[in-house]
Amino acid sequence: MSVTSDPLNGVLLEDRYRVDAKIATGGMSTVYRGLDVRLDRPVALKVMDARYAGDSQFLTRFQREARAVARLKDPGLVAVYDQGLDGSHPFLVMELIEGGTLRELLRERGPMPPHAAAAVLRPLLGGLATAHRAGLVHRDVKPENVLISDDGEVKLVDFGLVRAVAEAGITSTSVILGTAAYLSPEQVSTGAADARSDVYAVGVLAYELITGATPFTGDNPLTVAYQRMDHDVPPPSAAISGVPPQFDEFIARATARDPEARFADAAEMAEDLDAIAVELALPKFRVPAPRNSAQHAAATAFHSRPTVDFHPAPQQVPAQTAPPLPPPPAVKNPTRQLIRDPQDWRPIAEDDETPELASQFAGIDIGEFIWERQRARRSLMFWTLIVLLLTGGMAAAGWALGTNLQSLIG
Repeated sequence: MSVTSDPLNGVLLEDRYRVDAKIATGGMSTVYRGLDVRLDRPVALKVMDARYAGDSQFLTRFQREARAVARLKDPGLVAVYDQGLDGSHPFLVMELIEGGTLRELLRERGPMPPHAAAAVLRPLLGGLATAHRAGLVHRDVKPENVLISDDGEVKLVDFGLVRAVAEAGITSTSVILGTAAYLSPEQVSTGAADARSDVYAVGVLAYELITGATPFTGDNPLTVAYQRMDHDVPPPSAAISGVPPQFDEFIARATARDPEARFADAAEMAEDLDAIAVELALPKFRVPAPRNSAQHAAATAFHSRPTVDFHPAPQQVPAQTAPPLPPPPAVKNPTRQLIRDPQDWRPIAEDDETPELASQFAGIDIGEFIWERQRARRSLMFWTLIVLLLTGGMAAAGWALGTNLQSLIG
């Protein structure tokens, strides 16, 4: 674990929000674990890059977007508590999610079976649906912006920031790098975005959850972005065996190149997902938080460091960066990715059948476990019917033979 000096560590923003430990750094901002000293409440502090502080257009848009997002109330959204400007640091104060990101979970465990993917997508679409009804568009749905709490809550973060930065006319290579894989064709061609653009991004995300990779690759972000202008997102069943046709159709509609052919918004997409879950009898599932997240590392770094003065000199308080994430799981055959740990994606136990279902995970192609169980049930019903028919037939034959013998004897 490397140690670096962070000038904001220990600083009290607007005499209220104490910066405790860095969680993550991106192209636009740095996220810290913090404390609202007035309410004695842990918070997440998203501090924007200093270059935004002098841009009045950005600050106006930043404040407007923060107010709009703060009005949204949904279990699938990270709550925004406050926003402010302290010297050269515009910042957001948000709900602190003790856990990690969906990106970290994917790197730890690899692709998900359908019941786990649905458990991620359902609250994500619920939060987006609330925003879409309020006329808001996220514009940057990706695994880094999906948080998973230690209690299994799935929440979307960072509404409005992309729009505020875009309207300020400030671009960032790292921002493009993080977003290119999920941009809709219309965002690439014209920069325009509406609810259907978010739907496209969720469709790409769903593909990644099931297959473990995004559908388009390239040498640079522009190559990745422009591929969707001429190519459809392939069905996940082409990359991994056992994916049901319902998920192929679900992702194909969400990622249609023509926005008119997609789900109209997240609410309509959620309805289709619920119908698929019922049709396939997908078991309930609590999404696990990543075990080795940057969030947990930040909390450990903060609680293990020596006690310091409440207003320390910035250079006197070292901050520890989070350990690097483990590499994605190796795939020997890209068309047959297997679940590595039978317990990784175990459903919630609700009946006696769940342990049997979980025990089938090892060595089975991802996505096949539900259909293997249904196939086994159909097979059992078939052979039970055959046995009943044979038993009935033998009984009838025995009765007929007995009657004939009695007639002959009589």
